Amino acid sequence: MLTRRPRGTADVLPDEVAKWQHLEQKIREICTEYGYQEIRTPVFEHTELFQRGLGEGTDIVEKEMYVFKDRGGRSLTLRPEGTAAAARAYLENNLYAGPQPTKLYYVEPLFRYERPQAGRLRQHTQFGIEVFGTQHPAVDAEIIGLAVDFLGRFGLDNLQVRINSLGCPGCRSGYRERLLEYFRPHLDQLCPDCLRRFEKNPLRLLDCKVEECRRWVSEAPSMLDFLCEECGVHFEHLRGYLEILNIKYEIDPGIVRGLDYYTKTVFEIKYQDLGAQDTVCGGGRYDGLMEECGGPRIPASGFGLGLERLLHTLEKEGYAFPEPVRPWVYLVTAGEKAFAGGFRLLAELRREGFPSDMDYLGRSLRSQMKQAHKARARYAVILGEEELARGTVTLRDLDRGEQREIPARELITELRKSGDS
Repeated sequence: MLTRRPRGTADVLPDEVAKWQHLEQKIREICTEYGYQEIRTPVFEHTELFQRGLGEGTDIVEKEMYVFKDRGGRSLTLRPEGTAAAARAYLENNLYAGPQPTKLYYVEPLFRYERPQAGRLRQHTQFGIEVFGTQHPAVDAEIIGLAVDFLGRFGLDNLQVRINSLGCPGCRSGYRERLLEYFRPHLDQLCPDCLRRFEKNPLRLLDCKVEECRRWVSEAPSMLDFLCEECGVHFEHLRGYLEILNIKYEIDPGIVRGLDYYTKTVFEIKYQDLGAQDTVCGGGRYDGLMEECGGPRIPASGFGLGLERLLHTLEKEGYAFPEPVRPWVYLVTAGEKAFAGGFRLLAELRREGFPSDMDYLGRSLRSQMKQAHKARARYAVILGEEELARGTVTLRDLDRGEQREIPARELITELRKSGDS
């Protein structure tokens, strides 16, 4: 049926758009305060960017990407995550030649073919932060702090910050061998996905959500016991900076995130009142991604925060979203000449900056007044043939139920006075 949207997508109708605009306004406010600038990348990229950047063994690359060929036979992919695209833009546009670090944010749609769930759709919207050009652990603490600060501005204070370190490729190789040694005797008790991960990316075994696998994961060796000196110092400094910010956290060796590009810091922020789908933000450091994308070795760190899940959380918690902007004036006319005069007046009101509307269906005077109330307009400006002849309008305050006739030429002045009161 052509009138049904694809599974895993959603329409944002006018009554809901105000909530989205509120979230986006809050994002831009906090990013400005923290010194981040907005970036916008294409909705689709060359498939190789995600294959190399995210890792061939990740669930996203193997099972969730929307891949297609254009008319030139090139393989393109709808953007499944924001970091690789931002890294490509950073390299291609030589942003590394400017003052560093480069601090970016984005609000953009992502596309993943996965089972739709509460707050997570096949097309969903992500608020992302990326910092390029520094490996300082204080930056990792800053982006965690930004996320906690952002969520706290909506009254979400029952947050649980969990951190871990995945080390660097050097110290991770030894951990990989220990992990293989630990899981090998239990292969016959692992799910099919974990059997595949065992061969391609054993670190991802720690991220399995299947209950039968979780019991083995809980007793698996910890990466923290294999960190080299540099990675260990980085993790200790991260903890110190989080304490400076008064951010409570837990160390969770089971956090590995779902993408291959992570190194050192990884973190998740959970909202404990959400139940099973309680992770509202996740991210970490990815110092090797630039090289995977064909650029120089440039350290980087960032996070992603799904806005559908945040919106679902805020609605569940009864957050008081601002009311949608209402028309300041609704023009009510009676008669053909009055309609033409009202239409002219409508254009003048809009030029003067007053949100205004009028009836285009030829409704009766009474029905137009009902429509003015439904639109939640502050004022109804009533113009009939008699008012037109006298050069007046009737200004009705719909909030107070008061009205008076005034010269039409004084309408703008009266509306400005009421706006200041």
